[in-house]
Amino acid sequence: MSKELLGALDVLETEKGIDKEVVIDALEAALVSAYKRNYDQAQNVEVQFDPKKGDIHVFAVKKVVDQVYDSRLEVGLDEALTINKGYELGDDIKFEVTPKNFGRIAAQTAKQVILQRVREAERNIIFNQYSQYENEIVTGEVERQDSRFVYVSLGKVEAVMGRQDQMPNETYRIHDRIKVYVTRVENATKGPQVFVSRTHADLLKRLFEQEVPEIYDGTVEIMAIAREAGDRAKVAVRSNNPDIDPVGTSVGPRGQRVQTIVNELGGENMDIVEWTDDEAKFIANALNPAEVLDVIFDPNNERACEVIVPDYQLSLAIGKRGQNARLAAKLTGYKIDIKSESEASAIMEADEGADDATAPAEDASASDTSATDDDAASTVDDTPAADDVAESAAPADDEQATD
Repeated sequence: MSKELLGALDVLETEKGIDKEVVIDALEAALVSAYKRNYDQAQNVEVQFDPKKGDIHVFAVKKVVDQVYDSRLEVGLDEALTINKGYELGDDIKFEVTPKNFGRIAAQTAKQVILQRVREAERNIIFNQYSQYENEIVTGEVERQDSRFVYVSLGKVEAVMGRQDQMPNETYRIHDRIKVYVTRVENATKGPQVFVSRTHADLLKRLFEQEVPEIYDGTVEIMAIAREAGDRAKVAVRSNNPDIDPVGTSVGPRGQRVQTIVNELGGENMDIVEWTDDEAKFIANALNPAEVLDVIFDPNNERACEVIVPDYQLSLAIGKRGQNARLAAKLTGYKIDIKSESEASAIMEADEGADDATAPAEDASASDTSATDDDAASTVDDTPAADDVAESAAPADDEQATD
């Protein structure tokens, strides 16, 4: 058994890359548990494995004390001195208690430990291998499907694709070869767990990097992606070389490059627009294929704007079920309010009319006030003064006096 065990440890170290010392430490710990379980022992024990001969020895560790209360854990000072006169109170003494039939138990335990370490090593190898593919595209084969996941074989590991990561316009059949985006890799207790997606926006980015060399080498850069998987997507690109058209380069000759991506995604429509530092122009580009007449930013909200389009292109700018406007808003990060040219003009005229109506009303109010003041003055002027009344009454009194 000792030779076989040593041989197995050597194979693990050379072929699986598992350190021999790590396995020996795990084996010794497992043998302690096996000894206590099989021999109903509760004392403090140690197991020592000889890496040269392969021998296994079990020792009971007891502490030197004045008075022994538990013989399984303690040994008296007098007894300790008979073993070695150098022992003192508090020292630990090891007594070999290796059972005669412990070899059979040790062999079973060693087999379990080695198999466990092999499984752990394989898990770590798989985890390290696929963690390198995180945020990258890999090609897999559909194995099976249930109500929650589509299971995709990536070789040594089975990846899972949740319902939110499945394209609504696709049906997955067993043995289908599909490209998936690795969103994350987890080292779970049951082994490495790989999660993949067909709806992630970065899947589109990686596909463009595969099809467009200028995007892969950084000459053309993808700045933003807005995607409703399986239906439509908008991609904003810019060129770091003034001599290269980013949109034309991404589309390819006669649309071949982008058509390859569209086919890979089951007919998902692509709008490739040019990204620019001019936010008004970028918003206008994002609403492609609609023509934009003006972009008016909201002074009360820095991430909101109003877009004016020709009357005949209003429905085109909004898109089916508002999709074009919705994707443009996601792409630019702005809240976009789309109005037709006639609607914007009517609102402007109504605002101007309201301003004109307010001004005459103020003038009329001032005129009425002046007229009121004149009437008041006229009324005051028409009233005889008190002195005048007295003078007019005086001759009458004189006449009476004469009579």
